[in-house]
Amino acid sequence: MASIKANTRKVVCIGRNYADHIKELNSARPKKPFFFLKPPSSILPPNSGPVLRPTGVNLHYEVELALIMGKTLRDLDEKDEKTAMDVIEGYAMSIDMTARNTQDEAKKKGLPWSIAKGFDTFLPMSNFISSDKIPNPHNVEVWLSVNDEVRQRDSTNLMMFRIPRQLADISQCMTLEKGDVVLTGTPKGVGSVVVGDVMKAGLRVDGKDIEEGRIEVEVKGKGGLYEYTET
Repeated sequence: MASIKANTRKVVCIGRNYADHIKELNSARPKKPFFFLKPPSSILPPNSGPVLRPTGVNLHYEVELALIMGKTLRDLDEKDEKTAMDVIEGYAMSIDMTARNTQDEAKKKGLPWSIAKGFDTFLPMSNFISSDKIPNPHNVEVWLSVNDEVRQRDSTNLMMFRIPRQLADISQCMTLEKGDVVLTGTPKGVGSVVVGDVMKAGLRVDGKDIEEGRIEVEVKGKGGLYEYTET
């Protein structure tokens, strides 16, 4: 996984792709996929230490199935499902950590919210999962627990925009390159974590756990000079 981090030039994240998640955040339902970026420096490989909570941040988790790109892709037609699946080298589980109060303020003021997504350690990821372990990425159960209490558990078949449409819309805007990571959206159940909490995440295919997809990571204080203040 460390090599995936080293080879990732960008992390593209699909937002608002599960209807119940849109409702829980009182967000508007998109007419087409929309996406934002996380820096590769936010990736936290397995066994690389804790998620670091910046001072003053209301830290939220969002579990997501990640795509690992195996080929360059540009200007994909959403109807070309074969190409969409062929360019995916494999998968990983991920937790899109979000500074929710920072994001909420930015949204209200019409400001970018890269800072809410981009802190170091804000993207814990599992080990690489080969594509043969997930024959149908639209039929995967993803889950996340905090202190062994399950907070998120849903199937990827609830995605509003399926993977070919996601890759089409992204690649019509920016070229996806080998090693890039695409996060496919989070289901309902997002919430906050505090220092001392332990998050676990994983996925099941046909009721069976995929060991490579396991994540276990603690939350600790970041320290340093940053402290959230209103913009």
